Amino acid sequence: MTWRVCSARGPRRGRPATTAWRTRLLGGVLLAAAVLASGCDSGPALEDRGEASLPPGDSKHLVVGSAGFTESDLLAHMYAQLLEKAGYGAEFLSVANRELYEPALESGQIDVVPEYAATFADWLNAKVNGADAKPVGSPDLDTTMKALRALAAPRGLTVLDPGRAVDQNAFAVKASYAREHRLKTLTDLGDSGLKVRLAAGDECVQRPYCEPGLKKVYGIDVTAVDPKGVGTTQAKKAVQSGQDQLVLTTSTDATLDEFGLVLLADDKHLQNADYVVPVVNRSRAGSEGVARALARLNTVLTTDDLADMNRQVDSWRRLPEDVAKKYLKAKGLL
Repeated sequence: MTWRVCSARGPRRGRPATTAWRTRLLGGVLLAAAVLASGCDSGPALEDRGEASLPPGDSKHLVVGSAGFTESDLLAHMYAQLLEKAGYGAEFLSVANRELYEPALESGQIDVVPEYAATFADWLNAKVNGADAKPVGSPDLDTTMKALRALAAPRGLTVLDPGRAVDQNAFAVKASYAREHRLKTLTDLGDSGLKVRLAAGDECVQRPYCEPGLKKVYGIDVTAVDPKGVGTTQAKKAVQSGQDQLVLTTSTDATLDEFGLVLLADDKHLQNADYVVPVVNRSRAGSEGVARALARLNTVLTTDDLADMNRQVDSWRRLPEDVAKKYLKAKGLL
């Protein structure tokens, strides 16, 4: 497997923390020019090539793209290794910017990327229908997948089946606080009548999945939003110290144990269905062979598995490709 990095990428960083933040990417003309200069040249526009109408392709050498954060790197390396096991040549390419890798996926410069169903559906929807378009991602996976595939297909993209792993917004409390008040779910927190300060991003006061949703769906008495960021060390320390009682993070956060925090289950499904899905360029990687190779991961990969692998990379400083290979071998996939 060969590697390319097509980004002005700095030190390894964790994944963007939430659906909203995952779409707030770097991007722009200067970075695009740097990518082109590095050898990731663009092809003709999709509209000029009629790619959406081409039959599924089965190129034997495939480029697997990563968005440049830990979890995306892990998934891309697993995809590449599974494709190699199935007889394909695979090249790992880090782009670190959806505004760049999605057009590259359409044009055939990238053949496969790991994505998140609801986030990618809303991103494509905004690209097609404008930034003010009503979101199409939802907590229902089937509804989200239907909308995502309808948006992807005209662009020459095929969205393969999701597995069990999901990386979505999540809320955590101090473990001792959960034990004291017998909290396992967000419903438990709402029913308790406890007043809580919420450590989150400043957007939380308006986002339907955050403060408004916690109040409306769960009846949680959020007295204030402490704008310490989403899943940041500062936010977690605020809950650890008791300054705040609840923190917005993600379902694959690998560091909760370090701060003595535990997730509360989103038992009424406030959050969108951000299941991990492979997205492929139909004309180059739309074959049954590619789909079968990548579907093998769906039978084993869980949200907890992703969190554990994130921990190995971010906390234990192991290489993503090594962690990916070890996991696939342990599951009998290599």
